[in-house]
Amino acid sequence: MLRALLLTLPLLAGLAQAAPYTIAQRAVSLDTSQGRLHGTLVQPRSSEPVAVALLIAGSGPTDRDGNNPAGGHNDSLKKLAQSLAKQGIASLRYDKRGVAASRATTPDERDLSVEGYVADAVAWSRLLKADPAFNRLILIGHSEGALIASLAAAQAGADALVSLAGSSRPIDRVLREQLSYRLPPKLLAQSHLLLDRLLAGQQTEQVPDQLLFLFRPSVQPYLISLFRQDPSAAFARLAIPALIVQGSHDIQVGVADAEALKAAKPDAELLLIPAMNHVLRIVPLAMPAQLASYDNPRLPLAGGLSAQIAGFIQRSGHVPASR
Repeated sequence: MLRALLLTLPLLAGLAQAAPYTIAQRAVSLDTSQGRLHGTLVQPRSSEPVAVALLIAGSGPTDRDGNNPAGGHNDSLKKLAQSLAKQGIASLRYDKRGVAASRATTPDERDLSVEGYVADAVAWSRLLKADPAFNRLILIGHSEGALIASLAAAQAGADALVSLAGSSRPIDRVLREQLSYRLPPKLLAQSHLLLDRLLAGQQTEQVPDQLLFLFRPSVQPYLISLFRQDPSAAFARLAIPALIVQGSHDIQVGVADAEALKAAKPDAELLLIPAMNHVLRIVPLAMPAQLASYDNPRLPLAGGLSAQIAGFIQRSGHVPASR
């Protein structure tokens, strides 16, 4: 059994003793060759340079706050940013190209790619690294954003990385597993054929109506670019301190994924949070409670989550990068 860094009351009590910082927030933008991306910078009020985290959202049309028009309004990344700022850590979170305020940058999803998302993360990182208000850069990726963070880290010059509910497996394998217990046999067989074609770099124009949401022709170019990636291999290549955060009640990514990432990079820290789900809340495993949490911004983040991330960021400033 891999050892995990677990939440402990004494540690949390110690972290809570520090007086919280007051925070400031402002809109920021990034010019790209295709248009302007938009984000939010949250900073603790400090006379000295502070660490800054680039928060990278998960898959689909998930916006800077962690909200998705198809999957609910929960403000997970917004709450994380505000909590980190109160502990002295700045953050920038942004709408990906094609999403929310950045939609005009790439309005047609046929033009989206993992490589484009990685380039954007690198560009935002360079903007932050050029700002004298910040002395260290940490990439924090949630779900698919953890893969983007791992792929971007070297070019971005990141000092540390946090994987929040990041998969260890190529995403086509994750989809096969999820679909295996959600689709009837005929549709499941058709989904496997579509996945096989996408893995081979081939698009399919005729898709069964029941599978259009996942395999619509316009999203297939992105899926092809995504299926080329191996999250564990990308994580293993990191030469910086890394923290893997995983909840035991996550119905999208499992503890086994976190343990596989740990095996890929043994010097990474592993934090398992009992009963935390994919949107970073403490929720029962029962499906009604899970689904309700995805659309409830009033639920607090899992207790101690931001404190543990802040502690890692502080510690990693004194830990030499792995080689």
